[in-house]
Amino acid sequence: MRSCWLRRGEGKDCLLFMAGWGMGPEPFQDADFGCADVLMLYDYRSMDDSFLAELPQEKPLHLLAWSMGVWAAAWLAEHRPCFAALRFSTATAVGGTLRPIDEQRGIPTESFEKMLDEFSPLVLENFYRSMFSSSEEAERFLVRRPQQRPWQELREELRCLRDLCHSCPPPPDIYSRRIVTSRDRIFPARNQLRAWGRDCCETLPLPHFPFQA
Repeated sequence: MRSCWLRRGEGKDCLLFMAGWGMGPEPFQDADFGCADVLMLYDYRSMDDSFLAELPQEKPLHLLAWSMGVWAAAWLAEHRPCFAALRFSTATAVGGTLRPIDEQRGIPTESFEKMLDEFSPLVLENFYRSMFSSSEEAERFLVRRPQQRPWQELREELRCLRDLCHSCPPPPDIYSRRIVTSRDRIFPARNQLRAWGRDCCETLPLPHFPFQA
């Protein structure tokens, strides 16, 4: 994984933000994460915990996991003891599930495999556009899309996620809050609701990418 501080030094709390697949820091530079310091994790080609050394010891710690990051954070909690030892004051899942490649509780398997098989720069742009419910939102994102990662690397990340998801059972639920994005065209809202259970989550009228004002 890679880590990047989006904000550091002034917050009383620290937010560990686990982004989704295909991301980099560029789209989140102006995102509203409140007043906390924000350490962003992305690039799930390797699931290491070297980033832990960057976390401050003296500040309350919060977890915000989005999209594939929802599964990734729970996987780390199960398989990396140092991550499991972290004490999060809050842990929020947004627009993702613990079964991220699943017909009923995640991204439908056929859609995921088709994207992986046909992956190209055009497929990537279409994916980015699908994260939004309007063309205006998509265009604003594309101006600040991740710039430092070649599409071949993103395909490799997609493959690594697929292989690891298929090789491991779903990880335990570590979340204290679960937000279903009802306008989601990546993780269908009905699948998110099935994954969490209607009484265990809240539904907000958001697209898959919920970080734009």
